[in-house]
Amino acid sequence: MFNRLSERGPTARWLRRTGIALGCVVALTLSAGAWMTYQNDFAIREQRVTIPGPQQPLDGVLALPKSGNGPYGLVVFVHGDGPADASRDSFYRPIWETFARAGYASLSWNKPGVDGAPGNWLNQSMQDRAEEVTAAIDWARGRSDIDPDRIGGWGISQAGWVLPEVAARRPELQFVILVGVAVNWLRQGEYNLRAELRARNAPESDLATALARRDRTNQLLRDNAGYDRYLATGIEESPMSADRWGFVARNYLSDISPTLPQIQIPVLLELGEADLNVDVAETETVYRELVRPDLLTVQTYPRASHNIARENLDNGRDSVESFLVAVFAPRQIYAPGYLDNLRRYVEQQPARSTP
Repeated sequence: MFNRLSERGPTARWLRRTGIALGCVVALTLSAGAWMTYQNDFAIREQRVTIPGPQQPLDGVLALPKSGNGPYGLVVFVHGDGPADASRDSFYRPIWETFARAGYASLSWNKPGVDGAPGNWLNQSMQDRAEEVTAAIDWARGRSDIDPDRIGGWGISQAGWVLPEVAARRPELQFVILVGVAVNWLRQGEYNLRAELRARNAPESDLATALARRDRTNQLLRDNAGYDRYLATGIEESPMSADRWGFVARNYLSDISPTLPQIQIPVLLELGEADLNVDVAETETVYRELVRPDLLTVQTYPRASHNIARENLDNGRDSVESFLVAVFAPRQIYAPGYLDNLRRYVEQQPARSTP
């Protein structure tokens, strides 16, 4: 009997240990799921809204503070380049939560043609985008839960050719926050090309070839060349689509310099020192020269990317670490201090009397 029990002992121990291990895996999985749910449960209430736009309705999201009835302040979001949905694939939600803690709602919308929204964002000029923002502001001012004296804007990247135009036209706005914005479209494109190649340690011959291609493309734009002519030249290994060519042709001369002296409201400029898209030194210099000093605040973040995300989690990296942080700790994507600075800035802005 003793020997028989002895023979079964190792199997029983293995089964027990396996059961314990599986239990631990299940517990860890449940804990991870609970943690992920907690980390992605933002202190906001999201409402789907339809905004009357200048060309077609805008499919939007109004992110309100978790509690209260308002009236709340409002931050109108303006996207950068690309086919962005209202939350920019949830990238905005930590920022919406930050503004909510300061008593502000956030308003954003799908670009035309994105997630079923009508239209095509590639058919827009920067002027068209500015008119969209103006229409959204007018719509929001008619809501009883929004304080018309506390409406500002937050814009990133390409929004730097959109939101300052709105700010210059709408002096009743409370503030604008500009993140990773450039000044001149053509200079920004060349800077980005050089920075990306430098980051990949590309040889000088690659840079020379890329710059030559860029010069030829820009000459076609200056010549008002059609898409067929652009394709026929075979300049680029991966040519733009016809819609993209039209978008670039409409917007490549964008330069915000003439508009900046017209701005009469507070401006917060948020810049990442590791930005590969924009020459942040040029941006800061031009804004300091052209925006009234008493209206301008500049905050620069070391080791932060174009999006004011931590450099090691952005700048084109597709890493496991980036994925894990995005899923399990989305607020940690951003550079230290960025979210707190946004909250403090809007809290400090006095309400502006509506004309």
